[in-house]
Amino acid sequence: MVILDGKTLANKIKEDIKNRIESLNKRPKLSIILVGDDFASHKYVEMKKKACEEVGIICEVYPYAKETKEQIVINKINELNSDPSVNGIMVQLPLPKGFSRENIVEKILPDKDVDGLTTVNFSKITNNDNQAYIPATPKGIMTLLKEYNINVKGKNVVIINDSFQIGKPLKEMMLGQGAIVNICNKETPDISVFTKEADILVVATGVINLITADIVKDGGTIIDVGINKNSEGKTVGDVDFENVSKKVEYITPVPGGIGPMTIASLLDNVVIAYGRQNT
Repeated sequence: MVILDGKTLANKIKEDIKNRIESLNKRPKLSIILVGDDFASHKYVEMKKKACEEVGIICEVYPYAKETKEQIVINKINELNSDPSVNGIMVQLPLPKGFSRENIVEKILPDKDVDGLTTVNFSKITNNDNQAYIPATPKGIMTLLKEYNINVKGKNVVIINDSFQIGKPLKEMMLGQGAIVNICNKETPDISVFTKEADILVVATGVINLITADIVKDGGTIIDVGINKNSEGKTVGDVDFENVSKKVEYITPVPGGIGPMTIASLLDNVVIAYGRQNT
């Protein structure tokens, strides 16, 4: 069994980004819109801001109360769209109830959509357009698989997540590289029908121990994107790591797997955006 070490690879990527930024005329800038008081969202934004500062990216966070009118948030996005000093804009998801994800995210200029969530960028991903901004988590997953020479071509890939941030773009990327892909969600009657046949299983549900040793394929690859707190306050994923790891060939740890790769991938997208806007 090989542990897919996302933390070490992410640190290498961040060091490379830092070196690239040092050679630029000015520092790239990321603007993050944060609406509401969701604890996890605030933590994620703190981590992103800290990572930006480590590599030399300017990061501005615009926090709004959950009672804020949607139009006020849209006005801020429009302002950031027209600000030439801002290279990337992202809206931290999920948004509070009453806010339209589609309405808000679609206001971001595709050229500044470093989170890759606009329909324009999704269309580019679907068409294997190398100008697409790949959402950070799928980008991190594919980068980690490549680092360990795990080829997806011809492999049976199962993704337990159908979101626009993870499942849908990851499916398109896997298909683009020749994988056979199935997506499961909470409506899937019995996920084990799919997971038992998965050469590569990606799970991102927020359900502790959803994936147990009896429903995974011998010698498979497990990508655990889940981040949860167990009853002891320990950070764990969606996979029963202790038992599943004994049965598979490759597995990501939680923490230290996809989490660091997601942040490193976002930073990379910001630098790419800077380069495209300054050529």
